[in-house]
Amino acid sequence: MVLMKISRENRTKRKLMPEQQNIEYKQSWHDDYLKWVCGFANAQGGIIFIGKDDNGNVVDVADYKKLMDDIPNKIRNAMGITAEVNLHEEQGKYFIEIVTHPYSVPISLRGRYYYRSGSTKQELTGTALNEFLLKKS
Repeated sequence: MVLMKISRENRTKRKLMPEQQNIEYKQSWHDDYLKWVCGFANAQGGIIFIGKDDNGNVVDVADYKKLMDDIPNKIRNAMGITAEVNLHEEQGKYFIEIVTHPYSVPISLRGRYYYRSGSTKQELTGTALNEFLLKKS
């Protein structure tokens, strides 16, 4: 397990980043967030922070040791891809950073395709799905 301590300068930079196209903050982990990972993989990539509120403040992740094992395995098993999962500590509180890189091929989660558009996760269906699959092939 890799633990990174965040310097005061980097802490300030990270706090100033609101949720946006490539950044998502979640206070705790839920398997439903695999949809966000899938959406990032199909778009331009992105980062999910687990243990931060919507303003980017660290709220702590109590079960970080278990999540550091579970999250990479769930991503690999559900989508067949890898993501960087990093543990960070800031002022005695822990948070997890999940870095998803963009993929050149379509990535599905249990047969469904998701895409990150703006600050939302969209499930692709119908014509949008057909166009997406044609562009990625």
